[in-house]
Amino acid sequence: MRKFVSGSMLVVLLLTSMFVIAPTAMAEETTCRGTIGARTVDNLRVPDGATCTLNGTRVKGTIKVESNATLKATNVRVVGNIQAENHKLVRVAGSTVGGSIQIKQGAAFNVANNDVTGSIQVGENRGASRITSNGVNQDVQVFKHRDGIAINDNQIDGNLQCKENDPAPTGGGNVVQGNKEDQCRRL
Repeated sequence: MRKFVSGSMLVVLLLTSMFVIAPTAMAEETTCRGTIGARTVDNLRVPDGATCTLNGTRVKGTIKVESNATLKATNVRVVGNIQAENHKLVRVAGSTVGGSIQIKQGAAFNVANNDVTGSIQVGENRGASRITSNGVNQDVQVFKHRDGIAINDNQIDGNLQCKENDPAPTGGGNVVQGNKEDQCRRL
């Protein structure tokens, strides 16, 4: 006994198989060594040991800063996150970040005058650093920072959380809708 597939069922099977084997579009990654001005890129990577200066750049994805690399971003629009690990320096000023700023296990940073839809999370960094005059829709978290960090004049819709920093963070003038916790309770 033979089974027959109706014409409409055959069309459904063919269309379904086309979607399964169709290649997916991948966002391009731009490697930055040097300067990028007012241009749009998908994702951006600052490779090991490189220095990248962004001025008026639009990033439709995420910025990743690799080991011993430097990012200097001014008036940048980032749809995703800015992520740095083991960096030499990160400076983000006057920019809009649709995700979060995540800086960990690196050296100094300066995050100032930005609008951040997500959170600012910094952990296990070293070097005199600053988080100043940012509008943050979620939390600001500063954990295990060494060599001093100033946290001043931020508008934070979530919590301001600081733990195990040496020395304790300094600053003030932060307006926090949630809680000011631990080492940041007086900031």
